[in-house]
Amino acid sequence: MQTLTFKRGVHPPDEKALTMDKPIKVILPKENSELFFPMSQHIGAPCEPCVQKGDYVKVGQKLGEAKGFVSSPIFSSVSGEVVDIRPVLVPLGVKSLAVVVKNDGKMEEYEGIKPRDYTQMSNEEILAAVKEGGVVGMGGAGFPTHVKLAPPPGTNIDYVLVNAAECEPYLTCDYRLMLEQPEKLIKGLQIVLKLHPNAKGVIGIEDNKPEAIKLLSDMVKDIPNIEVASLLKKFPQGSEKHLIYAITQREVPSGALPSAVGCIVDNVDTIISVYNAVCEGKPVMRKIVTVSGGAPANPGNYQIRVGMTYKDLMEQIGGFKVEPAKMVAGGPMMGIAMFTLDVATTKTSSALLCFTPAEAFIPPERNCIRCAKCVEHCPMGLQPFMLNQLSLRGDGEGFVANHGLDCIECGSCSYECPAKRQLAQSIKATKKIEMGKARAKADAEKKAAESKK
Repeated sequence: MQTLTFKRGVHPPDEKALTMDKPIKVILPKENSELFFPMSQHIGAPCEPCVQKGDYVKVGQKLGEAKGFVSSPIFSSVSGEVVDIRPVLVPLGVKSLAVVVKNDGKMEEYEGIKPRDYTQMSNEEILAAVKEGGVVGMGGAGFPTHVKLAPPPGTNIDYVLVNAAECEPYLTCDYRLMLEQPEKLIKGLQIVLKLHPNAKGVIGIEDNKPEAIKLLSDMVKDIPNIEVASLLKKFPQGSEKHLIYAITQREVPSGALPSAVGCIVDNVDTIISVYNAVCEGKPVMRKIVTVSGGAPANPGNYQIRVGMTYKDLMEQIGGFKVEPAKMVAGGPMMGIAMFTLDVATTKTSSALLCFTPAEAFIPPERNCIRCAKCVEHCPMGLQPFMLNQLSLRGDGEGFVANHGLDCIECGSCSYECPAKRQLAQSIKATKKIEMGKARAKADAEKKAAESKK
């Protein structure tokens, strides 16, 4: 099997040995513990609470109603009383309005949950089930899946790609799902292919996961429209644009979506969640999280209920053997550093990395030596050193003119920089500012146009 890849990128050590051989262990929230359900767990418009303080809710009951086109409903993962509706801290470091449910420990299921046969469902019914199941990009982006699976009319989809690269160091949650729930993964992909019958399904797996490649290759060998592609272990292989290029040799234009080149990309857990929503009638209520690093007493892969806090998770798996010097929600390349574990997990939570002082050490930032390593390794072909300078000067116009908005925030530039310049951090901050300006300008123009009517 040919090993596929993309241009440029970096090769950090994968650090997966700590957890890759540890099966997924189910961790249920403690009785009488509070679970927090932020109304914004996805890209797009936040949900609006559809319950009130004092209501009794069941497992799988809707807590937040999606009001916008690009949005996704939120469901309770436990049964119990709604004790509050208030802003809470989320992994991004900001606060989001959340429904707070006190778990009664009964795990009483909502009556609306029932299995279905997807072969007897129309495409419209399948999309409705995905939407009502609250399925979003579970790998971190959180884009509502029902929107992604229904591109604009006239769009020809040739490939449905399953992002099974899991290129972030330390993370093994998708790897364990491939080994432990391969039937759901394949069936979920077949459901998506029913929506796009002319497309080929390709499961792209990095070559540091040979067991998963062999298992899934054997299971799909007699399915004509599904195959497995072996990918070179390289970061950021799991980026949508780079996965598409590696498998199809197609390049997604700047500012365009994968559908522009005939592709749909979803990660492993998203595809399994499609199966759960369509065939089992179960909305997104659980998440597989890798806990790793040198500080946790019991690194592993854990199935938790969405809404549990990282603090509750760590207490139930034995806490720390060493006081962590740094805690990261997500992978070490693109994750978010956290100052507290008293933070709610969401649909997009994938990992909690807790590092010892030695693991967390980063040398002090020094002057740029113009070595161009950041340019050599940037997977988007940008000039990070220049974008860093423009960011530090506050030159937003220059930043945009030099394609700073095309940055995928992968951190490859910071990883390769011998001077340890905080390239990714400064670029990410300026990108956020400039995208905010662009949205504000678009909203102002829209209001001005409406006022003229």
